Amino acid sequence: MNEMEELYREIILDHNKRPRNFHAMEDATHHADGHNPLCGDEIEVFVKVEGGKIADISFQGEGCAISKSSASLMTSALKGKTLDEAKRECGIVVAMLTGKTDSIPDELGDIAALQGVRQFPARIKCATLSWHTLEESLQGGKTASTE
Repeated sequence: MNEMEELYREIILDHNKRPRNFHAMEDATHHADGHNPLCGDEIEVFVKVEGGKIADISFQGEGCAISKSSASLMTSALKGKTLDEAKRECGIVVAMLTGKTDSIPDELGDIAALQGVRQFPARIKCATLSWHTLEESLQGGKTASTE
């Protein structure tokens, strides 16, 4: 394993062991439940939007290390961003994870650690679940599924 792969592995393990923003949010303005029936991952995403920005974002649920790490990385990265910035970043991350782009912008920061998931097609849905759930919540929906 090269140094970059080792760094990415450590980032994912750290976010799995110590997920950031892992709690329910009582005053969320947006909320959606996400489910990956293939592996059983379940997640809830809570978003508090104020003045067109994500003032707060959190998640809770049960899932594999990839699912939990991806949600933790997402919430850390999107807090404080405008809705347009968040939607753009969601699109970039999903494109990266699904192999629709090989270009990984520097702005992704630690989220780039998830790019290795592409080598394991069965795990891509685990990594995209939180991002699809966030998109669903911002569109006013209540549930998202990877199917």
